[in-house]
Amino acid sequence: MNDSCVSIRSVSKKFGPTEILKDIDLEVKQGEIFGLLGPSGAGKTTLVKELAGLDVPTSGEIDVFQEKMPSLHLIEKLGYMAQSDALYMELTARENLEFFAALYGLKKKERNQRIMEAMKLVQLTDHLGKQVSNYSGGMKRRLSLAIALLHQPQLLILDEPTVGIDPVLRKSVWEAFHQLKDEGKTLIVTTHVMDEAEKCDRLGLMREGQLIAVGTPEELKQETNSSTIEEAFLVYGGVSL
Repeated sequence: MNDSCVSIRSVSKKFGPTEILKDIDLEVKQGEIFGLLGPSGAGKTTLVKELAGLDVPTSGEIDVFQEKMPSLHLIEKLGYMAQSDALYMELTARENLEFFAALYGLKKKERNQRIMEAMKLVQLTDHLGKQVSNYSGGMKRRLSLAIALLHQPQLLILDEPTVGIDPVLRKSVWEAFHQLKDEGKTLIVTTHVMDEAEKCDRLGLMREGQLIAVGTPEELKQETNSSTIEEAFLVYGGVSL
């Protein structure tokens, strides 16, 4: 039985003459936290946009749950959190959540329960009535995560989800990620933070549009005789983060 929920085959992406992704091959397993690690400009955001169906590769194919992307049928199974917060600043957090819940097609009787569950997970239940323009940057990131979780997707695609979040809350967010994994969800998380990379089940190291290594954090360190993921990245890629 195929336990992969994402299959990327020979994917490349060009914007004009510039090649952003170069012949990417990758399998992401059902029920794992898979991290994409690399410096800015490595191609992480471009790749996750294609996984989410927001863009299409110049060449190659992407299957999610054995269905070719992009696919409208898969919208209800995917949760996507972009690097930039797509929030309505003049509305309250609850009004934002109500709006996106309606877009997801959640029935009214489900909405309040899902809203409360998602906001509890990101520790924002006390701020539901606050206008989003009065949220801090970290609160906006957590609200964006709550929105991505509203419809209980099977696959979460999160682009730099903890940027702007303080270390204590970042720890709680990662605890939430592992709780979701324990519920059988699959998470794909982009990051350039080394201690977050250590929290992933497996990692894909990216540099200049290429996937230069894939494995568990321990495998990557052992293969390069390194004590940290940062050292392993330097061995594989030869550049500093």
